[in-house]
Amino acid sequence: MGPGHPECPERLDAIEDRLLASGVGDALDRREAPEASTEMIELAHSKMHVAAIRGLEMELAEHIAAGGRGYARIDPDTAMNPHTWSAVLRASGAVLAATDAVMAGELENAFCAVRPPGHHACHDRAMGFCVFNQVAVGALYALERHGLKRVAVVDFDVHHGNGTEDILSGDERVLMVGIFQHPFYPGTGAHPMGDNMVNLPIPAYTKGDVIRKKIEQEWLPRLEAFQPEMIFISAGFDAHRDDDLGQLGLVEADYTWITQQIKNIANKYARGRIVSSLEGGYNLGALARSVEAHVRVLADL
Repeated sequence: MGPGHPECPERLDAIEDRLLASGVGDALDRREAPEASTEMIELAHSKMHVAAIRGLEMELAEHIAAGGRGYARIDPDTAMNPHTWSAVLRASGAVLAATDAVMAGELENAFCAVRPPGHHACHDRAMGFCVFNQVAVGALYALERHGLKRVAVVDFDVHHGNGTEDILSGDERVLMVGIFQHPFYPGTGAHPMGDNMVNLPIPAYTKGDVIRKKIEQEWLPRLEAFQPEMIFISAGFDAHRDDDLGQLGLVEADYTWITQQIKNIANKYARGRIVSSLEGGYNLGALARSVEAHVRVLADL
């Protein structure tokens, strides 16, 4: 997204290095992400939004060929370069391929190490570093193409997943539960858009013990009652106490605990089926350690 932007390629490098150094990577079934088709993206997004992003990518390529600059700005926080179109198709493609593999029983669960994040991308708008909403695409794909009746989305990014809520609110086949710092970007979430949304706004500087209690009181009873057949995770790690883009106080042990609670629900009702997709996390060291903690639980390591 441009020099100095926190949503940078080094994020995935840090995760890769940590998984290799810790030995966790040796235990994983690693797969390259395919590109999703625009038809699949349009499960969650309007044709106009998809066409606008594609058109902007084509204009940018022509501009660069004529000697222009390599970035096009979508909003003050979000930019495209000539590779963005392929990247966002692969981000959704990873979640779709993971969904297929988990539904087929090839994998019990999956973690998709993708960029850019997606949970701020609304039905017809890109924003907040996000272009397409890969978790919403995956959840609707599981419902529409795999015939599931109940899918849960869990979002523990420091920012409210307003795009996912915009796309999925009111859909009785989906239960979305989320924690997020509030008031904070994007300023939404205090008033849920539908009865299928369980939003937990958290004040700045709240630590993990308080957040765990809120999850036990608010998330888990709703997930138990809903009995999801599959769970998608918007796995943002910017609520870590070392991440400067937020002011919450989670640490690696909290991500381990949260992931275990999600896995317990999945094991009880969804045959263990979980697809997790990377969202935020911008302190490279904290991000890498938190992803390791998350993946260790998913992989029973």
